[in-house]
Amino acid sequence: MSLVAGSYERFIWGFTLKSQSLTLIPLFSYPSHLSLIKSVAISGSVVASGGADDTIHLYNLSASSSLGSLHHHSATVTSLSFYTPRDLLFPRNLVSADADGTVCLYDADGFVHLKTLPSVHRKAVNDLAIHPSGKLALSVGRDECLAMVNLVRGRRSFCCRLDKEASLVKYDSDGDKFFMAMEEKVSVHEAEDARLLLEFECQKRVLCAAYAKNGLLYTGGEDRNITAWDIKTGKVAYSIEEAHATRVKGIVVLTDNDGSAGGDDPYLVTSASSDGVIRVWDVRMAATEKPNPLSECKTQSRLTCLAGSTLKFRKPEAGKSKTKDQDQTLED
Repeated sequence: MSLVAGSYERFIWGFTLKSQSLTLIPLFSYPSHLSLIKSVAISGSVVASGGADDTIHLYNLSASSSLGSLHHHSATVTSLSFYTPRDLLFPRNLVSADADGTVCLYDADGFVHLKTLPSVHRKAVNDLAIHPSGKLALSVGRDECLAMVNLVRGRRSFCCRLDKEASLVKYDSDGDKFFMAMEEKVSVHEAEDARLLLEFECQKRVLCAAYAKNGLLYTGGEDRNITAWDIKTGKVAYSIEEAHATRVKGIVVLTDNDGSAGGDDPYLVTSASSDGVIRVWDVRMAATEKPNPLSECKTQSRLTCLAGSTLKFRKPEAGKSKTKDQDQTLED
């Protein structure tokens, strides 16, 4: 189980979570960008970070080394997402979005730039989510629109105006539903026709969300809590009150496998806060009492984003997935 976090101070942090002791072990910390890091994504041992320097940096987490950088954006990289088929340990595609409303598509084998899609949004893209099939992606932006991108044909296929600006969009594990966050409200939609199924309201603005395959959606934000919502009823299943001293900037649900098998009830949730603290929680205790974190790490940085992966490490093959500076080691 691996975690990566980005910060205002330009640093990217890499961690591994030991499955037996459930202890966060730092792997590296590295000032990879020229300005703050806005987004991170991870699939297996491959990590991507996007920053306000208009650059995407790539890393091999298992070797704590750099895989180089991508320079196809002309604005802050605001969102990153890997597409990894369920039968593979290495991602097939990387999709990125920026503050100009542009989306870029990459082949993860060599990180070859496939296409740039300009003006998917008229303003900055706030978030992007890839459907589990890998055939399409949803994005939301500061233009108060929801857009759909056809990843097979490489073009925007749909765009509609929302009631207000959405900051987050996420799919569930099967791709049957998607979620959007607008300030303190979260809406659940049917993926096929975007039909609204239900809405629920948090105490304050939602800054991050993560879906668990047991039917719960975890949210965090300015209320400093981690709240688990039942997406069938729209009611709170349980909540970890004051999980952090400041606002929650990232949530990751961890499982013991790659998510391809159903029936497991994930109980490990990781959260990151703008105070620089990353915590691991056993949420099974949250229904009856406030749990203490199983493990935590203080980065002394203002964290902006968090991503996690439960896929086993597999190093990129020689001659593949290499970009410039492949052999650069990330120093602590």
